[in-house]
Amino acid sequence: MSEWFVYLIRATDQSIYTGITTDVERRFNEHLNGRAGAKYFRGRRPEDVVFVEGGHDRSSASIREAQIKKLSRKHKLDLINA
Repeated sequence: MSEWFVYLIRATDQSIYTGITTDVERRFNEHLNGRAGAKYFRGRRPEDVVFVEGGHDRSSASIREAQIKKLSRKHKLDLINA
């Protein structure tokens, strides 16, 4: 069974994208090159990965992603800076 990661990417407009994957570097490069879903990056460019949380299976990663997406920007920044 693969380890899943929850990740946050800061975009060029300083917004924060939340996603899950089994390979953060590959997924970031897919976002960067426009090869992967995420309509989010059609109007902005990914700048860098600012947060990674591992130790998840697919289910717990999805649950954690949903929790983070519900956070305010301030709380997401607190998570990044913690």
